[in-house]
Amino acid sequence: MPAPRLLPASPTSHVALVVMENKERGDVVGSPGAPYLTGLGRRYAAPNRSFAIRHPSLPNYLALVGGRTFGITDDCTGCHVTGFNLADQLERHGYSWKAYMQGMPHRCYRGAEAGSYAKKHDPFMYFKKIADDPVRCRRVVRYRRLRDDLRASRLPDFVWVTPDLCRDTHDCSVRTGDRFLANLVPALLREVGPHGFVIVTYDEGQSDSGCCGYAHGGHVATVVAGPDVRRGATGPGPYTHYSVLRTIEDAFGLPHLGRAGDTASLAPLFRRAPRPRSPRERR
Repeated sequence: MPAPRLLPASPTSHVALVVMENKERGDVVGSPGAPYLTGLGRRYAAPNRSFAIRHPSLPNYLALVGGRTFGITDDCTGCHVTGFNLADQLERHGYSWKAYMQGMPHRCYRGAEAGSYAKKHDPFMYFKKIADDPVRCRRVVRYRRLRDDLRASRLPDFVWVTPDLCRDTHDCSVRTGDRFLANLVPALLREVGPHGFVIVTYDEGQSDSGCCGYAHGGHVATVVAGPDVRRGATGPGPYTHYSVLRTIEDAFGLPHLGRAGDTASLAPLFRRAPRPRSPRERR
C-alpha cells in the first residue's frame, strides 16, 4: 500500500472491514507475532469479549453481511443465498461499496478457488442478486484495485477487504498476517476521513467459546480504529459478528438485518456515535 503521507486526506468519512482467519484472541492480541495489531488495539480499541458465530468460515462471513447464516453450516461453494444483505442496504440508501479480494483472478469471479483465493471468504459472491448481476458484481474486485482507489481518493463509502489464504493467517503465521495489516491499515486510516473507522476481525477461532445463546465460533480478536474511537477501550461486551454489522449499519443510518437488531453494538468503543456523511452532504 502507499505510504499514508503520500495519500490525500479524505474530507469524507468511510468504513472499512478487514476479515482475517482462524485464530483465537490470545493467539493474536498480546502475541509476539502480532506487534502491529496489538499496538493498534492499545492505541484505539480491542474488545475483551468478541465471539464468532460458528464453525467453519462461511457462516461467519455471511453473518457479517447478512445478519444471519442463512442455514449454511459448511464451506459450500455451489450454494447460494437470496436474502437481503449490507450491499443491498447501502445501495438502497445511496451509498457506495466495494469488496477487495486478494488473489481473485478477476472481478465477478464465480469459481470456488484460484491459487490463494477462496470463495468461502467472499460472501458477496454467494448472494444471487450480486453474483448474477454483471453490474453489481463488478464491485467485487481484485485487491490491487485498492491501491489505485486510495491514491485517487476514490474509496467507496464502505470497504470490505479479504486477504488471501496466506496473509489472512489461514495458511500462514500470525506474524505474516500482522505484517499485512501493518502495510494496509495505516493507509486505510488515512483515508477513512474525519469520522470514519476501520474494523479488523477474525472470522472464527479454534475453540467453541461463545456467548449470547447463538455464538459458538471461538473467542476472536477484533480491533476498532479511527479518529472517534476511545483510546484503549475494551467495551462491556460480549460482542459478536452481528455487533460488527450493527455498528456499520448504525454508522450509515441503516436498519438492522437479522440478529444485528438484537445484539450489542460497538458504540461504547467510540467517543461519539460514528456516522459518515450522507450522500446528500457529499454532493
